[in-house]
Amino acid sequence: MSAPAEFQPLLDEVKTFWSPLPDKPEETPEGLLHALWLTAQGRPMSVRKAARTELAPLDAGSRARLRALLDEKKSGVPLAHLTGRQEFLGLELLSGPGALIPRRETEIVGNAALAKIKTLAQSRGPLLVLDVCTGSGNLALAYAHHEPLAKVYGADLSEDAVALARRNAGHLGLAVEFRAGDLLAPYDDDAFVGKLDFLSCNPPYISAAKVPQMHKEISGFEPGLAFNGGVFGVSVLTKLLRNAPRFLKPASWLGFEVGLGQGPALAKQLGKNPAFAEVETYADAAGEIRALLARTV
Repeated sequence: MSAPAEFQPLLDEVKTFWSPLPDKPEETPEGLLHALWLTAQGRPMSVRKAARTELAPLDAGSRARLRALLDEKKSGVPLAHLTGRQEFLGLELLSGPGALIPRRETEIVGNAALAKIKTLAQSRGPLLVLDVCTGSGNLALAYAHHEPLAKVYGADLSEDAVALARRNAGHLGLAVEFRAGDLLAPYDDDAFVGKLDFLSCNPPYISAAKVPQMHKEISGFEPGLAFNGGVFGVSVLTKLLRNAPRFLKPASWLGFEVGLGQGPALAKQLGKNPAFAEVETYADAAGEIRALLARTV
């Protein structure tokens, strides 16, 4: 796949100001330039998809638009906000400042959850699945796309996030309902209490003290509500673990993402919780626990 002649000089420029962040390893200088190039030409797509797409030469208008996009990127604007796209578990999602940009690390809990959901569907048939702290709806929509027997719902405290999640459902043509509210509160009724087959959550888990130390691209442009997890980083998770058993059927599953270093203690805490009979941990490539799944008794 050959690139137009002016690609290399622009790539050299990108390399002077950009290297991938640890939580977005796919955003290489080459991938970033591919994504902005295509966006400038009116073909916005995620960096993963853009990296696989052949580039056409720029005309005068697209060249000017690309220059403006590169200047915005230099100022710290996240790539997914410039393209308006982010890929997650094979889905090309809409992205924007209303919700946290889906990360590749969240695919760890997503893949683990999907494996359980598919197994449950094989034995139970139609399922009731809920994703809270849903953000852009990435997990909920992935469940609905990959397992048609799952009736999926989502919730988020942020009205802006819920609006983006609803746009994503329409964009993908998936019948997932999203409600605004605190964790499980929007679904605290007889239709959901004690009825869920699977409950998932990608909560805010960064401790408040660490938020000012985060990269400007995150703390300056993504919603703090989506990553600030309180004094110890586990305030939302603590509330989730307290309330989740009331919503889950027997022998059903809770799954959630955890921050670096939080996994062992939370796995131990879950292991002592009489509401759960089994706990599974899922690690990243470095061996760090990044997701936990627990089965109710």
